Amino acid sequence: MVEQIEPTSPLWSPPLNDPAPRELCTDCGVSRMSDPKQCGQACQFIKPDYPAMELQVHGRNRDPSRPDEFFFGPFRRMLQAAMKEPRDGAQWTGITTRIGERLLETGAVDAVLTMAQDPADKWKPMPVLVTKPEGMAQCRGMRMGYAPSLALLEPARAAGYKRIAVIGIPCQVYALRSLEQKLGFERLYVIGTPCSDNTTTENFHGFLDLLSDKPETITYLEFRADYHVELRFTDGRVQEIPFLLLPISKLKPDFFPITCRTCVDYTNTLADITVGYMAGRGEQWLLVRNERGEELLNLLGDEVRLSEPTSAGNRTAPVKGFLKNTELAAGGLPVRGMPNWLRPFMGWLMPKVGPRGLEFGRARVEMKAVETVLHLRRNYKQKIKNMVPAHVWALVKPYGIEPDDSERRN
Repeated sequence: MVEQIEPTSPLWSPPLNDPAPRELCTDCGVSRMSDPKQCGQACQFIKPDYPAMELQVHGRNRDPSRPDEFFFGPFRRMLQAAMKEPRDGAQWTGITTRIGERLLETGAVDAVLTMAQDPADKWKPMPVLVTKPEGMAQCRGMRMGYAPSLALLEPARAAGYKRIAVIGIPCQVYALRSLEQKLGFERLYVIGTPCSDNTTTENFHGFLDLLSDKPETITYLEFRADYHVELRFTDGRVQEIPFLLLPISKLKPDFFPITCRTCVDYTNTLADITVGYMAGRGEQWLLVRNERGEELLNLLGDEVRLSEPTSAGNRTAPVKGFLKNTELAAGGLPVRGMPNWLRPFMGWLMPKVGPRGLEFGRARVEMKAVETVLHLRRNYKQKIKNMVPAHVWALVKPYGIEPDDSERRN
């Protein structure tokens, strides 16, 4: 039953139904709603129609005269950004949660649907409806695991909320946009974050165990665009580990679920604004995609520092190397093939000569496209025809990957 009593606390986490069994599923929450059959229409992993959805959301498709739209989807502006006063506990500087605060402060929305930490596990995401600005502070920081956020859409509607904002990752946002007209909200703002190669919370704890002999003291983890992972600890220590020195070879082959290795929308193209880091060169990276995205950014006023994104390096060789190793790797963990003696040198070299800024973003999107096609061919050949949109095939074509007759949409 959907709980209909409006909460009095800043955060509300209604009880959830169990998910319906699905083959390829990131538990976005739709299968927990009153009509689980809506997954057939809404799921990104069945037959996504990005041209139609981009037209519905942004009023246009990707512009051939703007090459970066083939990588990142439709946008009005791309910006490098940072809050002038970073928020305590934020993963970067707090842009995403500050937008949520401002929406609630100004009365633009009745609630923000996002996630906070589970009371039993600081790394586990818990879907919540935030109804007061001060509640957004509890939503700062990174969580790892599936968050069935969309299951809270029906409780939000039942509670009488008519104007809401949703903060979500691409597979959640595709489903949300597919159901948007049915949901009947008067106003919907969508703040997207790029996909982050998700895994289960349990798997993530195993990863933390490999990084520290006291994993319970880790308070922060981030994969940065300078090819390092940053760790912070309860005693104030900060540790930076080059990507190539991570203990990836010790992870089990299915550490990253097949769904997260076959994502076709890494940059969350159906959001009103995407808030990420890939092209931020140490700051955040914004893609303002439509008029509502402009409205969301304007809420920050002079609290945010904005600049034009820059680009350096060349992505071609790293993407080719990724392609080769992904083809060879039985479990799809590409860095296993590098000799141990070479990794420290490459870990030092890549931040200096590898793709940076926008070129890093382009490289990451191409790598995800390569990964998607190769893993689907290996595991779900019969699904490629419906799952892989035309823009993904365009991204992998320069690397010699093209669809065969069985993989083309009619």
